[in-house]
Amino acid sequence: MSNPSINGELTSPLLSTSDVILTISDSTANGHSVTTTTSPPPNPFDFLGAPPLEIPSPSPIDPFRNHTLGIRGLYEWCKILICLPIAALRLALFGLSIAVGYAVTWVALRGWKDLSSPLTPWRRRLMWVTRISARCILFSFGYHWIKRKGKPAPRELAPIVVSNHVSYIDPIYYFYELFPTIVASESHDSMPLVGTIIRAMQVIYVDRFSPASRKFAVNEIKRKAASNSFPRVMLFPEGTTSNGRFMLSFQHGAFVPGFPIQPVVVRYPYVHFDQSWGNISLLMLMFRMFTQFHNFMEVEYLPVVHPLKSKNDSVAHFAERTSNAMSSALNVLQTSHAFGDVLIVSRAAEVTKQADCSNYMVEMAWAKNMFDINTSEALELLDQFLSLDPDSNGRVGFHEFSTAFGLGCSSLSEKIFRYFDVENKGSISFRQYLVGSAHIRKQEMFLGSCVTAFEKCKNTNSQISFNELADVLQSTITCTNNNVSRLFSIFDIDKDKLVSRDDFMTCLDKYPFLIALFTHCIKDCIIEIV
Repeated sequence: MSNPSINGELTSPLLSTSDVILTISDSTANGHSVTTTTSPPPNPFDFLGAPPLEIPSPSPIDPFRNHTLGIRGLYEWCKILICLPIAALRLALFGLSIAVGYAVTWVALRGWKDLSSPLTPWRRRLMWVTRISARCILFSFGYHWIKRKGKPAPRELAPIVVSNHVSYIDPIYYFYELFPTIVASESHDSMPLVGTIIRAMQVIYVDRFSPASRKFAVNEIKRKAASNSFPRVMLFPEGTTSNGRFMLSFQHGAFVPGFPIQPVVVRYPYVHFDQSWGNISLLMLMFRMFTQFHNFMEVEYLPVVHPLKSKNDSVAHFAERTSNAMSSALNVLQTSHAFGDVLIVSRAAEVTKQADCSNYMVEMAWAKNMFDINTSEALELLDQFLSLDPDSNGRVGFHEFSTAFGLGCSSLSEKIFRYFDVENKGSISFRQYLVGSAHIRKQEMFLGSCVTAFEKCKNTNSQISFNELADVLQSTITCTNNNVSRLFSIFDIDKDKLVSRDDFMTCLDKYPFLIALFTHCIKDCIIEIV
């Protein structure tokens, strides 16, 4: 269970933003009392049954941030200078270890045709040379000794192992220690040298954005975990690396098969150099590791977590119990951040050219649970938001918002904007834009209202022309040529100078808040039905 103070789910039990009415009394010069009442703005989506938008405050944490990006202090600079000759030797050992590991793995895989079957005993014995090479790689990075607590459970007792994920060092260690079958992104297969070594682990490849691929991966996890002929299956349920100070939301692939699971936690204690692979380049991270006297790593094997036979023990509850055990062992807080937040921040940094885009994070596990919005949809909404040209703080003002969508400076456009602006700051963040859009789209009446709006606006040819759209919008917004042209271009998806039903529905699915432009059409239809 995520800590509410961290994931932003803590709300006041007494007040909500929709219930606040502020009354201010003031005395004028003639002695009369003037009372001003400020109430929540009118809700432009009330006709959908959508309540006023309430968004918990964003989490102030960044679980992906490396805390020693720069080289700080005289001691650290001196240590790096002293270690430069040592770093050259370490780099040579690293290169030699990779070369030997690759060569031995290439021999071990020669003639192996049936990739779905376990490696034969002689191939597995030969892979011990590659495993020793992996330990040499760890040594070259400064992990001369690794503190271990507990021990791996027998494969028959716990066929699946899960671990937190802090650095690229984690999988190298587990390759040496356990030589497991891992679940990894398809992109790993094409990595030079390393891809061949990973292939020897009989990796289960998965495309995060493909439901079919995810289903196949779960079936493969179940098949390989059920057979003692395969090595144990290893997963990082967080799906990405964190800085080790928080536990990210778990993906459920490891828990769906219903096998006992052994959690393992890794720690990287440090004083001067944070070894986490967050917002730091791989080359810089490797350089810093090469130029340390010693890097500390601790691995702790926790008691096996068994699935309960109770009907109340769902996959989510199984994952939650495992996450609780790991976060307790690490003494860290859990958060609703997920891999999707990494993609969002990366995309925002790429477009805005800003070093720190952590303010774009939305806590994707929370957003998915609340609004059933996946990472692909979130990235599409991000592209929309970035096209509005947010400022350096990642916020968009009313002028940029209304201009981008051709809404003009009308009462309705102000209501739509204020619906997103729950903080009443005169600007909206990406988190507010995403949650507001998803909240409107999830309303039960949304799809029906879109169909009704098109039926009321279409002509005899079941399409909407430029002039017909202008006629419909004249009672809702300031219908200048620029405004109507902008809106028409948004609705005309296929750019054929006419808005078809498919164009209309696609546009409103992409920009659900634009349904407010057709409020009078939908209300008229409701009145006619009544």
